[in-house]
Amino acid sequence: MSPPCVLCFLSFLLCIFPVISSVLHLPLTHFNTNSRDPYQTLNSLVSSSLKRARHLKNPRTTTNTTTPLFSHSYGGYSISLSFGTPPQTLSFIMDTGSDIVWFPCTHRYVCKNCSFSSSSKNKIPSFIPKLSSTSRVVGCRNPQCSWIHHTNTTQCDECENNSNPQNCTQVCPPYFIFYGSGTTGGVALSETLNLGDRTVANFLVGCSVFSSRQPAGIAGFGRGLPSLPAQLKLGKFSYCLISRRFDDSPSSSALILDSNSDFDKKTVGLTYTPFLKNPIVHGKEAFQVYYYIGLRKITVGGRRVKVPYKYLSPGNDGDGGTIVDSGSTFTFMAREIFEPVAGEFVKQVKNYSRARDVEVLTGLRPCFHVKVGEKPVEFPELKLHLKGGAEMALPMGNYFMLVGDGAACFTVVTDSGVGGGEGEVGHSGPAVVLGSFQMQNYYVEYDLTNERLGLKQQLCI
Repeated sequence: MSPPCVLCFLSFLLCIFPVISSVLHLPLTHFNTNSRDPYQTLNSLVSSSLKRARHLKNPRTTTNTTTPLFSHSYGGYSISLSFGTPPQTLSFIMDTGSDIVWFPCTHRYVCKNCSFSSSSKNKIPSFIPKLSSTSRVVGCRNPQCSWIHHTNTTQCDECENNSNPQNCTQVCPPYFIFYGSGTTGGVALSETLNLGDRTVANFLVGCSVFSSRQPAGIAGFGRGLPSLPAQLKLGKFSYCLISRRFDDSPSSSALILDSNSDFDKKTVGLTYTPFLKNPIVHGKEAFQVYYYIGLRKITVGGRRVKVPYKYLSPGNDGDGGTIVDSGSTFTFMAREIFEPVAGEFVKQVKNYSRARDVEVLTGLRPCFHVKVGEKPVEFPELKLHLKGGAEMALPMGNYFMLVGDGAACFTVVTDSGVGGGEGEVGHSGPAVVLGSFQMQNYYVEYDLTNERLGLKQQLCI
């Protein structure tokens, strides 16, 4: 859809709108490519993880309760939310790397390249504003307009040229959002969010009328003002990501939204690492949305991997450091970190030979030939040592994946992958993006009140 057509359609769209417990539990499920070819599936996930890393490291800017959590084979985890009066329920990808909540909107919603699995062959469900008595288009003078555009400057160009600006009826300009592998655009709505027996009026949500490569709406859980946690004034939220073997199944775990969080009170069984101060970089305001944590060192098989410190700590220019991103599938490591980590595996793995043909097919490396069934497949332990004493000793299934009939591949990606063909991700921005694949079967708590991340390994289902 060309920009002029988009603006015309948005103008038409504007004409069709009519001018409690503190803890909530929501199901969380994992949102798969349509291919049955495991090599093609992995290559697709590698590609999407690299695109996502490129976006997070080089974000583009424009002027412009408990619930079930489900897993999906295209790499994301989804929740269901209900908006409007009467409520309309839609699926949203939970994303801690962005801060805007939006849904597919109107009967005319258009999505390009949005068929990701057999479950998505039917038309993507859309929110219909004219069926809700509480839908309102956000005005340009509404503070929420600046939230969705990530700017403190006024969006009311027409109002400022009006002889009586107080009576100006200009609406908030359309938004355009860029993600790693897709985009979306639409208009900002003020709507009612229904969470169990709780209703939240005047919730800012994006009404997207067109998208590319977006299988569902997105619920931004990042640190910005328009995010779901910020608008709900949550003290903390937590989730447990179920194993990828439950992709596209009815199985789910729970996303917990907690309005209360006592100062310095810790959840039993969790170890904590503090959130780091976000870098403030002109032109890359998205860095302020991320959840940065301190990665002190990485060990493979008990041996410390030598990594330059500047890549482990975020600098004032926004380069370096580690973020937690539920929207990424495979963890990304800058080449200066990845190469010594991968090299340590190659050095320590003696029982298996390299499977370079599989590396080319999947885009993952290193891969090894293994004999499944004769005896347990074993690889050196990968452990992430975090500030505050927290450690993540990853289960082997979180960093090596069996591929085909006799290979296992390291599920961490970097730029210039052997088979991904994605080119340079770039040196700017976070050096490590901790993806959801590595967080399978971890209970993760975002304690917003106390500015820390809690972790505990456990079975999520």
